[in-house]
Amino acid sequence: MKQSPADFPEQDRYRLLVDAVMDYAIYLLDAEGRVSSWNPGAERFKGYKEGEILGQHFSVFYTEQDRAAGVPERALATARKEGRFEAEGWRMRKDGTRFWCSVVIDPVHDDKGRHVGFAKITRDVTEQKRHREELQAARDAMHHAHRMEAIGRLTGGVAHDFNNFLTAIRFSAEFLKRSRDMPASLMRYVGIISDTTEKAAQLTRQLLAYGKKQPLKPHVFDVRDSLSSLRQLVEASVGSSIALSYEVGPGNTTVYADPAQFESALLNLVINARDAMPAGGRLTISARQADRAPTPGRSPSAHAPQVAVAVKDTGIGIDDEVAKHIFEPFFSTKGQHENSGLGLSQVQGFVQQSGGDVDVHSQVGQGTTFTLYLPAFEATTKTHDESDQQCRDPQVRNRVLLVEDNRMVGDVVHTMLKDMGQDATWVLDAEAALSHLTEQSGSCDIAILDVVLPGMNGVELGRRIRAQWPDIRIVLASGYSEAISGQAVAPFPVMQKPYSMEMLTRVLHGKDVETVGRAISSPAS
Repeated sequence: MKQSPADFPEQDRYRLLVDAVMDYAIYLLDAEGRVSSWNPGAERFKGYKEGEILGQHFSVFYTEQDRAAGVPERALATARKEGRFEAEGWRMRKDGTRFWCSVVIDPVHDDKGRHVGFAKITRDVTEQKRHREELQAARDAMHHAHRMEAIGRLTGGVAHDFNNFLTAIRFSAEFLKRSRDMPASLMRYVGIISDTTEKAAQLTRQLLAYGKKQPLKPHVFDVRDSLSSLRQLVEASVGSSIALSYEVGPGNTTVYADPAQFESALLNLVINARDAMPAGGRLTISARQADRAPTPGRSPSAHAPQVAVAVKDTGIGIDDEVAKHIFEPFFSTKGQHENSGLGLSQVQGFVQQSGGDVDVHSQVGQGTTFTLYLPAFEATTKTHDESDQQCRDPQVRNRVLLVEDNRMVGDVVHTMLKDMGQDATWVLDAEAALSHLTEQSGSCDIAILDVVLPGMNGVELGRRIRAQWPDIRIVLASGYSEAISGQAVAPFPVMQKPYSMEMLTRVLHGKDVETVGRAISSPAS
């Protein structure tokens, strides 16, 4: 006759139950915390056999840091005082590896109510912890993406209006500089206006960079060459108390990105590293070919070959709480007057807009490494660097059509064009522009088109003009527009507002069109 568990005495039934459970460590401690019983589940994921662990204090399962902090003793005290202790934390196996566990400790009393020890149940929940962290990371990434999208829309709209104001201010200052009647005592203030306008324009560009809405001007270039050309500037920036070294590995280090924005991002990281080493240290700048970015899925090209550019310092490091916020705009651990707090957000915005990503590793007291991952340029990659048409020979007088719906900007730019000797006509929208060109039988040399126009936008207007009057040279002007940042608008060059008289002069004379900038977001694939 077969026996069932119910046929055994109660004490034996309890032992059968405890021995059969393999997913939990179930054991008893005496009143001082020494192990007095052991089950196969405990042996399975703690690694100790019963003969090895009986009589040892249960604190052997805790990390060295927890033992030093008195965590085991507090757990027993809480269980005895409150009737139960529950917590999660790291525990150590016999082989020195650790696992994350859920712990329950209950006090044990004899028949007379005297405290005689503790019952302890431990479960390995390492996988559950990993899944929770992955889920939280996914939620955080989604929240960050939504926030970036919202900020991008906000900064885009603000930048468009702000850059229109700055364009009017900049050209008004240019007028004053050209005036022969301006007293010398007032010319200094004109210079202050110009300098302040440039600083405001830079701040706007940084906001657009964070929102990944800046019009980029990508070219094919070798990172090695950029590091070489920046060497003297980097040395001057870090000072003599910091030892500087370069490490460039073998392989392809060619990328398709905006070289000016890349250099700006690199210098931002260099300045950050310098500020993290007030007493001096070592700064290492390296470049190498990487098979893939370290976090596939965060960028579309993460699985493709990358060029990794790292800036490593031996400074004070970044603690975990600060690291969560370093890419947020206006977040800074420096004094409120030291910088704009947009440096690292600009770096991240540029790299991600270029199809790459930023990786950060830091340890407090040991230093920090920022690594920029940019998609490597392959020889078969197509780009839009081709010029839209051959530039005209410089002309003394161009027939210029200015299409600008902002009356303040249109008035000041139109006046400046006339002052520069151009035959300039200003209209407010695409319909008026097409009507004017039709009336003049396409008699126009250059059309300067604002991108954001009522009705038909400047990009579409440019295409219409190109189709009907192919000899007219078209230049776009933008404070910001989704039409530019969201798609390639080659073959039209773009002047980024607030543009200067110097930039306008280059456009009028057909020189250095590429330096004006092309609104190309990424190479075609």
